[in-house]
Amino acid sequence: MKKIGVVLSGCGVYDGSEIHEAVLTLLAIDRQGCEAICMAPNIDFTVTDHLTKKETAEKRSVLVESARIARGDIRDIKEVTASDLDAIIFPGGFGAAKNLCDFAVKGAAAHVNPDVARLLKEMAVARKPIGAVCIAPALIAAVLGKEYSPTVTIGSDAGTAAEIVKAGAIHQECPVTGFVVDRQNKLVTSPAYMLATRISEVYEGIDTCVREVVKLT
Repeated sequence: MKKIGVVLSGCGVYDGSEIHEAVLTLLAIDRQGCEAICMAPNIDFTVTDHLTKKETAEKRSVLVESARIARGDIRDIKEVTASDLDAIIFPGGFGAAKNLCDFAVKGAAAHVNPDVARLLKEMAVARKPIGAVCIAPALIAAVLGKEYSPTVTIGSDAGTAAEIVKAGAIHQECPVTGFVVDRQNKLVTSPAYMLATRISEVYEGIDTCVREVVKLT
């Protein structure tokens, strides 16, 4: 059974993984007959109240919060290597741009969590497929942009696309139910909630993205 890594960044759209995107990614992986290997960095983040959408003074663990989505079956990303996986996928949510890296604040000059960057680079060197949805392609650009010039999509947001290009990647506009494939770099991306207004649209895009990732393994 193929093992597909799923990198989570917390639990909740405003300060972690977008829960719909994460769960639909896990569902799509299972429907392809593959095993999802959930992981997250063991670092702290500042909590956002999802009712008021305001940041609080509370700190929580990215790994512990991500374990909610993974039903407790999760690994610390520092313990995972490319040899453990056949492919890897990054759901979106602001955690991808705030916890896994600081693209949300620094744009093209973003710093990426060392363990996340290390695993991504290992996957690229091993020529193993990488998938990313919603804002997560910005993370891919931050890590691989300068060396690989990957083609990615975050949909059609001009400001975010401009920062991705500054990071060294190529941005391609894409509809919510579609996906963009960079075959040279074995990279598949889809817009998800960067464009979606309905959960069904998110699922269609993620399902086709995951299918393509599995095909590339």
